[in-house]
Amino acid sequence: MFWFPLCAVLIWSGNAIVSKLAAGTIEPGVIAFYRWFLAWLLVTPFMARPLWRQRHQLRPHIGKLMLLALLGMVLNQSLGYYAAQSISAVNIGIHNALIPLLTVILSLLLLREPPTLGILTGSVLSIVGLIWLVSAGQPARLLAQGMGHGDALMLLAVGCYALYGVLHKRWALPLTGWQQLYLQMSAALIWLLPDFIRAGVIHSNQWQLNSQSWPLVIYAALPASLLATWLWLEGVRQLGANRTAIFMNLLPLFTAVLAVAGLGEQLHHYHIWGGGLTLLGVLLCQLWRQPIRLGTAQRTLNAGC
Repeated sequence: MFWFPLCAVLIWSGNAIVSKLAAGTIEPGVIAFYRWFLAWLLVTPFMARPLWRQRHQLRPHIGKLMLLALLGMVLNQSLGYYAAQSISAVNIGIHNALIPLLTVILSLLLLREPPTLGILTGSVLSIVGLIWLVSAGQPARLLAQGMGHGDALMLLAVGCYALYGVLHKRWALPLTGWQQLYLQMSAALIWLLPDFIRAGVIHSNQWQLNSQSWPLVIYAALPASLLATWLWLEGVRQLGANRTAIFMNLLPLFTAVLAVAGLGEQLHHYHIWGGGLTLLGVLLCQLWRQPIRLGTAQRTLNAGC
């Protein structure tokens, strides 16, 4: 049963490679729209009629579904495509590894979940690892020049997805996983349409998919959007949400392997050290669940002084 989340993470790692290949091949606004439009077309015959019969029950949740679609399917995906134009697929994978940590941190603020020593320690380690990564192992240069455009976009993208996960949990909409996916895809197409039109007007040939862009759209729409979602939901059903979430930590590793093998990208020392610290921080955040007490926190601070 562990094959379900394992295969889902492998497919999502491949989507980071697709994002990189799409840079220079197809406009981010175009691939983002076509991705969800193709997936929407395939799911519509199965979902449209039963959801239409429930339309009166769905009406109070439209605003929430629109916001969830904006965060999880529009901003997260589109910003990732734009970021891929200037950073490596390895960097994309490491940034994506921050999603579980950011989700936990936002849960502290929005869901009032109690902080733990793992969150405290893991946050520090992940921040250090991220600084080492985006500065290419030279933190002083980061202070002098600031964060690169692509890294900043990816941080914003993973932040949007983390907020998406927290709001999804907080609202607990009375819909099945596939119903929510379909309705959010429908809302995402509305959000994505203006950027799709803009890209087509500025680059008129971008609306026309070719032999290079078609495979990228198909991979993003079918394996990455639909198949991986089904595999992940099956993993959650059979293993539970907490055990399944651990598999997300394999995302940067799988992405790095695929990027080196498929794109010929180079692994540098700052990828290994920065990515390793980031991943260690995320693992501590998930596994070290000892609550923070005032006395414990004070001793921890004193030990660090």
